[in-house]
Amino acid sequence: MTAGEDEIGVDDIKAVRAEGRSELRALMRAQIDIGRSRREGAPKSATPRPPGHRPGAWPTGSSTPGPPPEWSLPAAAWDAAVRHYRNEEAHPDAPCDCGNCLEESR
Repeated sequence: MTAGEDEIGVDDIKAVRAEGRSELRALMRAQIDIGRSRREGAPKSATPRPPGHRPGAWPTGSSTPGPPPEWSLPAAAWDAAVRHYRNEEAHPDAPCDCGNCLEESR
């Protein structure tokens, strides 16, 4: 091999074979080491520092918004709405018996 070259030529292989198997093994191991050093390359940089906030999280010192205003309706209002919806879905032609609907408006 010539100085400064990392690649093996055909003439180099012939010369190493003439010297013996141990020389060929040493040459191949040297080539593997050269390949590993190329692959490893420069050292990896340190991981970047996290930003000043956690992405997606609420800012420090604040809280999430409260429940929507419609959640504060009394349970009786929810029950009446569900009953009205069920009556409309199950019996679309019959008058609603939820107590909130007027039969004349239907």
